Amino acid sequence: MNPMMNPQQNRPGFGRRATSAFTRLLVTLLILGLGGAVAFLLSQLNARTFTLAQESGQLVVMKGRMLPTGAAPYRPGDARLADAYAPIPLEGRDVSSLMEQRFTERDELDRALFPVLEGLARPRVQSDEPAVLEKGLYYLRRAELLSGLTDEQRRTLEAMKADVAFFQARQKLEEARRDVTEALTQLKLAAESRNRNTQRANQMLTAVGPAAQALEKALRAVDASLAEPGTAPAPSDTALPPPAPESQPAAPQPRDAGTTTPPATPP
Repeated sequence: MNPMMNPQQNRPGFGRRATSAFTRLLVTLLILGLGGAVAFLLSQLNARTFTLAQESGQLVVMKGRMLPTGAAPYRPGDARLADAYAPIPLEGRDVSSLMEQRFTERDELDRALFPVLEGLARPRVQSDEPAVLEKGLYYLRRAELLSGLTDEQRRTLEAMKADVAFFQARQKLEEARRDVTEALTQLKLAAESRNRNTQRANQMLTAVGPAAQALEKALRAVDASLAEPGTAPAPSDTALPPPAPESQPAAPQPRDAGTTTPPATPP
């Protein structure tokens, strides 16, 4: 005869149930902690990641958010960095291969952006049209702001700067010629009218007027010769006028009429 079993004998004890519940709680907390740690690490990695996007014909630098996924346009607080990573007008250039890349360091991003800026700058800095040249110089200046370039990229940049140095110098001289012409016009206006600066304006015109006019004449002659390759400017156009004779100081007069001043000893 099998005696009837007590139902309470089939139930686990309170201690065992508590241990089991604590174990399940511990495992759950451990899984949640590991999940949170993974999410935090992924967020940090994403926050340091740069990508590139094409929006409205511009190449936009994107920087990851402090989340496992997602990015926003990169807007650094430093003004120099903001200029370096501002959207780049592509002007029809194909950059689809860059859309698939991710950059975990800013130097990697700089090296990827340089070929884009170089390709935009090179054909334009070789142009004689001022508007096209100015646009090329803009892209060249953008490339100069990238600090993570390779040695080869830096050599390429320096070579492009050397190629465009002549055009920059010519542009600055042309600006200087216009400024000098305007300054002489203002000085003449001040010298011809009666005002408190009339005397000083006349003195300045006498001192710098001939040299300023000679500079303007020489620059015009050079511009004319550059417009016609192989033609040298006429000597009369480029020769500077002879300097005005300097007034010799008057010989010192003797203090006494009867005293003779000995001649100066030659050196």
